[in-house]
Amino acid sequence: MVVNLKDPSLYNNRELSWLQFNTRVLKQAQDDSLPLLERLKFLAIYGTNLDEFYMIRVAGLKKLFSAGVIVSGADRLTPLQQLMDIRQYLHQEQQVLELCMSDIFKSLEQEGVFVKKYKELNSNEKKTATKKFFEGIYPIIIPIAVDATHPFPHLNNLSFGTIVKLLDKDDTTVERFGIVRVPRVLSRFVQISEGTYVPVEDVVAEHIEDIFPGYQLIKSVPFRITRNADIAIEEEEADDFLEILEEGLKLRKKGEIVRLEVGSDADNEIIDFFNSHINVFKNDIYTFHTILNLSSLWQIVGNKDFAHLLNEPFNPKLLAPLSSNENIFSILEAQDVLLFHPYESFEPIVRMIQTAAKDPDVVTIKMTLYRAGPQSPIVHALTSAAEAGKQVTVMVELKARFDEENNLIWAKALEKAGAHVIYGIFGFKVHAKATLITRRTNGKLKQYAHIGTGNYNPSSAKIYTDISYLTSKDEITSDLTRFFHFLTGFSKKGKLETLYMAPAQIKPKLLSLINNETRKGSEGEIIAKMNSLVDDDVIRALYKASQAGVKIELIIRGVCCLKPGIEGVSENIRVTSIIGKYLEHARIFYFKSTAPHLFISSADWMPRNLVRRIELLTGIADEECAARLLRILRLQCKDNMLSHELQMDGSYHRVKINDQEKINNHKMIEEYIANLYKAHKKESPNSVQQLAQRLFKDS
Repeated sequence: MVVNLKDPSLYNNRELSWLQFNTRVLKQAQDDSLPLLERLKFLAIYGTNLDEFYMIRVAGLKKLFSAGVIVSGADRLTPLQQLMDIRQYLHQEQQVLELCMSDIFKSLEQEGVFVKKYKELNSNEKKTATKKFFEGIYPIIIPIAVDATHPFPHLNNLSFGTIVKLLDKDDTTVERFGIVRVPRVLSRFVQISEGTYVPVEDVVAEHIEDIFPGYQLIKSVPFRITRNADIAIEEEEADDFLEILEEGLKLRKKGEIVRLEVGSDADNEIIDFFNSHINVFKNDIYTFHTILNLSSLWQIVGNKDFAHLLNEPFNPKLLAPLSSNENIFSILEAQDVLLFHPYESFEPIVRMIQTAAKDPDVVTIKMTLYRAGPQSPIVHALTSAAEAGKQVTVMVELKARFDEENNLIWAKALEKAGAHVIYGIFGFKVHAKATLITRRTNGKLKQYAHIGTGNYNPSSAKIYTDISYLTSKDEITSDLTRFFHFLTGFSKKGKLETLYMAPAQIKPKLLSLINNETRKGSEGEIIAKMNSLVDDDVIRALYKASQAGVKIELIIRGVCCLKPGIEGVSENIRVTSIIGKYLEHARIFYFKSTAPHLFISSADWMPRNLVRRIELLTGIADEECAARLLRILRLQCKDNMLSHELQMDGSYHRVKINDQEKINNHKMIEEYIANLYKAHKKESPNSVQQLAQRLFKDS
């Protein structure tokens, strides 16, 4: 029987699959085996994720609906159907969220951490709250009257505050409405003592009559709005890309309001007053019985006095050969190096750029920057190199969503220092992570490369799992030279010889690799680790491979539109998602029947990565580096503590442990790296290798 692989029933909806991912984040918050602030941290992550989902994905669906678009994906759900399903899903999940938060707050009280309402404070605590209000809140908050002579104000994206209903004390027949805006410069919670917090809106509500003299408070309700924050930049409309982006950032604040969150005290009169001015669809109004703005929980999570309520931190290790004082360029001339962050330190990458900036033999530094972070030692090193007269070329991706402003600042600073800065490629987002350093050695030019799966951001490198590959192999560095020439110049081909570059090369290469395994039938094997799997053509190729008997293991943190376990289609495909201490971000691919077998990439298997971005796919030919990548993949396939398995209906179930050994891959790799570090201090390289084999004997 021939199966139509374009049948919509064979595909999960992208947006609903993303909601399932965020539900897995929420399940971590519900896991009472985790330390309490670790659970609270996952609530904060859940809220931050949901904010972005509404700002980008829901806003985009609303645009599609308004434009009359009928179908938008392989699952054939219309934008309206998706919006309805999203709202139903989130309204149902809200009860789970509120119960989870209540449970965590109650448990925290046993540890001396309290989140109280103002009325729950004792007299001394109330005095402290009042003092903090007049000293640090009253001068900053913005009271706004709303009536015929006071127009409703513009509220920026993620604006937070309180809606108030007031009674005129001189004329008790007159009721008025107003707003108190709470600027972001204020902390979300007023910290009364070491472990006692009060939501800022509670303290504000207690002093409304000081804010609006002559009026009595009838009711106050906290609110928070979410706007469309997806900037649509029409590059052809102006020559100056910087100018367009800066204008786009201003417009972000004025995007359509797509969600309203209000406190549980809100009644129809309050909501009708507020919504008559902002006009949010009623099913996009969420009434919370807990605090608004979950991302603000980081304030409590970050209380160092209660750090014992978090997972024990792991200090990234500096391993051989990069732990020596030997020049990094000499090391790379002798061997390739593979690093697995955050278990291994990102410091060698920073040091490589800093060394290059100071080395008189270094001629050029070329680099892509996507998300460098607000205080970037790498950008400072590049600036110093440019000021010292080296040729510095930096591709700064200004369209890195929510990092645009940081990137604008860095781009201008680099230009001022004399670097050649590229502000993007027309029609594409540059998402590849690569550095190429050219150095004079013995009268000749020698090149050194770093290719990564993650951003050049030392802060995120401590919490994201990513791969760094360092090499001086000529076939890699020559291709990177062509890659950077493509970015800076004109090229109609844009084709590399050893590396593969999207949009022209990666997707055809992936389809070729999958098809090669398909030809091997039951002898074929694919293991692929990524953030998201959405591309229809790739999914159909995987379905065909499964039909041919190829064993396929997919480790996909987030969205997965492929449905595993369907008889005659995908019964040989298993999909798991790992959610734990670290954010899984590395893209690693194994194809058993191909040489090289292992690849790393900056690209997920999504149309935006494979068709609309500049990305890199790198084969790892070095045997030791490749073997290490395969051990990581096989260990993660066996994880039964942090893994959730995708079912045919799109839901996820925690992997069953049964009588098996408990495998938490994050803890195991921490143990491996820590032991490797200790062994290197005491034993010979052979003993270190034996230790690695013992720890990964089954992987």
